[in-house]
Amino acid sequence: MQSLLDAIARATPGTDARRLFHGRGGLHPDATDWALDWYAPVWLVTRFGEASDEDARRIGEALAARQAEVHPGQPLNWVFQRRQPDGPTSRPLTTVMTGQVPEAHDVTEDGTHYRVHLLRGQNHGLFLDMAEGRRWVRAHAAGRKVLNLFAYTCAFSVVALQAGAKEVVNLDMAHGALATGQLNHQINGITAGARFLGHDLFTSWGKVNRLGPYGLVIVDPPSYQKGSFVAAKDYPRLLRRLPDLLLPGGHALICLNAPEMPESFLREALAEQAPDLVVEGRLPNPPAFADASSDRALKVLVVRHP
Repeated sequence: MQSLLDAIARATPGTDARRLFHGRGGLHPDATDWALDWYAPVWLVTRFGEASDEDARRIGEALAARQAEVHPGQPLNWVFQRRQPDGPTSRPLTTVMTGQVPEAHDVTEDGTHYRVHLLRGQNHGLFLDMAEGRRWVRAHAAGRKVLNLFAYTCAFSVVALQAGAKEVVNLDMAHGALATGQLNHQINGITAGARFLGHDLFTSWGKVNRLGPYGLVIVDPPSYQKGSFVAAKDYPRLLRRLPDLLLPGGHALICLNAPEMPESFLREALAEQAPDLVVEGRLPNPPAFADASSDRALKVLVVRHP
């Protein structure tokens, strides 16, 4: 765990939410099951597995010392989340260790505001590893109609509309996540241009097609969510329909965050199911998410319809 403590001692949290330590990347053998995130003004420490009281004590002392250095006079707020493996999912136990942490608060990234819930489950409302994907969308969405599949809290939609997208269609089965997505638009002053569809994609192709075609399609599904999407089974049948959704010259972001599935899975599925589409490249992940294996890390491919 010393690598985590060393990272805390040199952490420089700023105004934006971001990851500060990524043990899961395999570059720190003594801390492979630890992560440290900054959701200003809250430090979030995550342990994938069991953690002792001594671990918590040492982390708390390190955070208190660093807080006093980088934010003198300001209270320390830190949350400890322990995730117990349970098959392909995990059961988080979240504890406010120090300070006053609300059930929800707003954070920023590149000037955009997002509502996050650090005390609710294991998904907090903003996936920090997708920062480069949001920047790509911000740079390419102007003038395009966008389809945001598995929209979650609609972060892609917010940045697309800020960048000048014509319209964004957000689709997700989780009505609670979409409600937060609507709030994310409101807190950024976006009052028009977004649709929110609380539907199962695989029973809603007709509606999705009627609202298209699209200049940009974003596909960022869960890797394994029983009853919703299982990547190994469902990604190929989704990619089969992708060319029909895209305008000629349109782009798609194809995302996969499953450590057990390599980049070749996506490339082979695209070649088989949508051979006319061209893979232009893979987006880099934020430096904080550096990984010993590119196949284990988040994979985001940029695809173009000729």
